Amino acid sequence: MILQKKTLEKLRGLINEETEYRSGPKLVQFFNELGFNDTYGQGFPSRWIYTDEKLSKINGTPELDKCIKNLFAPVNFIGRMGELDKFIDEFNQYLVFDGWKVIRKGKEISFVKADESDLEKSLSSKLTDDETDFLNIEFEEIPLEKIGLNSAITDVLSMRLEEIKRCLSSNAPLAVIFLSGSTLEGILLGIALKYPKQFNKAKSSPKNSGGKVRPFHEWTLNDLINVSHELGLLKEDVKKFSHSLREFRNYIHPFQQVSSKFNPDEYTAKISWQVLKAALFQLVEAKIEI
Repeated sequence: MILQKKTLEKLRGLINEETEYRSGPKLVQFFNELGFNDTYGQGFPSRWIYTDEKLSKINGTPELDKCIKNLFAPVNFIGRMGELDKFIDEFNQYLVFDGWKVIRKGKEISFVKADESDLEKSLSSKLTDDETDFLNIEFEEIPLEKIGLNSAITDVLSMRLEEIKRCLSSNAPLAVIFLSGSTLEGILLGIALKYPKQFNKAKSSPKNSGGKVRPFHEWTLNDLINVSHELGLLKEDVKKFSHSLREFRNYIHPFQQVSSKFNPDEYTAKISWQVLKAALFQLVEAKIEI
């Protein structure tokens, strides 16, 4: 089986963090089961570079088939077969363009040739092109220290990032959404407190009825996103999806969730986590004018 670039990118995402969050040592263990003899230590590349290199080497070999079977092994999803089937369905949306489809029958994972109906089903996927492209972007792990907030808040936010990863692995989408939204708000508020002059002078800063800028403790996540974008800290794509995350997080109120019939799923959680990672990346890369 030979996979094209887009399918390999999706496979990389499933291996690195979608099916479960795999750290560097776990990735080494995963690929060593396919015949490699790597060790984890100083000089280890980023997780996505490492995974890309390994997938490139096994593409078109029997080890690629084994890789996919190991990834989707039902024994690793005991009590979560519905989640496993979703992962397989998502992967098949890409794999059908390579002429194949993953099938699960009980505890067995196998491959069959895809037909025209499988391709049509993939083309009618509910994901928009923008959402698909956004989800497929790979962001390296970024230490919060690089953002330059004080050590106390940095420690708390770092613990939240680790908790989000655990929630992703545990299929807890609502927790991922709430934690991602509150973490993003904490980071943006921390930056606002660090650069009060720039944030208060922004045209989109929130103002009271008298036209005076509100104190930071009255700013909403919506305000922080808009001003951060105006100052060039967040780009248009992250601004757009950040507002989606903000709207999702509003369902922390149970009655709001009931009235809106909002039932978050794995896809919603992935978007939320991706928004947070993208924001971290852009905040580190951007420079604010003092």
